[in-house]
Amino acid sequence: MSDNTYTPPRVWKWEPGNGGKFANINRPVAGATHDKPLPVGKHPLQLYSLATPNGVKVTVMLEELLEKGISGAEYDAHLIQIGEGDQFSSGFVEVNPNSKIPALMDHSTTPPQRVFESGAILLYLSEKFGAFLPSDPAARTECLSWLFWQMGSAPMLGGGFGHFYAYAPESYQYPIDRYTMEVKRQLDVLDRHLAENRFMAGDEYTIADMAIHPWYGALVKNRVYEAAEFLEAHTYQNVIRWTEEIDERPAVKRGRMVNRTWGEPHEQLHERHDASDFEYRTQDKQ
Repeated sequence: MSDNTYTPPRVWKWEPGNGGKFANINRPVAGATHDKPLPVGKHPLQLYSLATPNGVKVTVMLEELLEKGISGAEYDAHLIQIGEGDQFSSGFVEVNPNSKIPALMDHSTTPPQRVFESGAILLYLSEKFGAFLPSDPAARTECLSWLFWQMGSAPMLGGGFGHFYAYAPESYQYPIDRYTMEVKRQLDVLDRHLAENRFMAGDEYTIADMAIHPWYGALVKNRVYEAAEFLEAHTYQNVIRWTEEIDERPAVKRGRMVNRTWGEPHEQLHERHDASDFEYRTQDKQ
């Protein structure tokens, strides 16, 4: 451990630029920084997002609904470049006052309904369309318990481990050790559960899987933070089995492409307005 210690002042003062990779968009206040309305496409469901793990949850959900033949789930997905501060536009703040992606507007209701927080969007869509949420009370409760487990656990993975391991301007052993221990504990929770269950809520694929897979499946497959070796991800065999099964779902493959701006060009669909966009509008076609 370093001998350098930090003694907090009596009153904290914000120093712009503090925060590593995302310092240019971090600030201690909420609200809009500029006036800009959000675009509105042709479908009732309007998604404003980016293909981070939280964003992928919702695009996978929408694609899964369409895969089931639920035409009312057709949607427009508009790209929000969080590195450029799009989430602080006046239009986005109206949809999500917390300025985080994803955010959804449902124009099929009067007045239109805003929904923010990825877990809330998954629950809203499952209840709206009657899909991917068990009807049996016990199974429904199990599903929701795991959905909220993800919402409470992932900040330790992303804002904790991911930040200090991959994004912080300097590496410090204490926070990396602290959050590594917690992430490995979470992976063990999942691995033990999936040793006895095909999916998170039993034999049925649900919104709990859609919430957890983009974070923890991506982690064990080295798709986030490049930390699989560091975490000995290969030892969580049940998580890997579950991840690989979900990875093969056609809707998951499509959902991971939407609002994606990195990786192979054929895997990037910056905006999605029609099912044909997966064939004709990926970045390798531009």
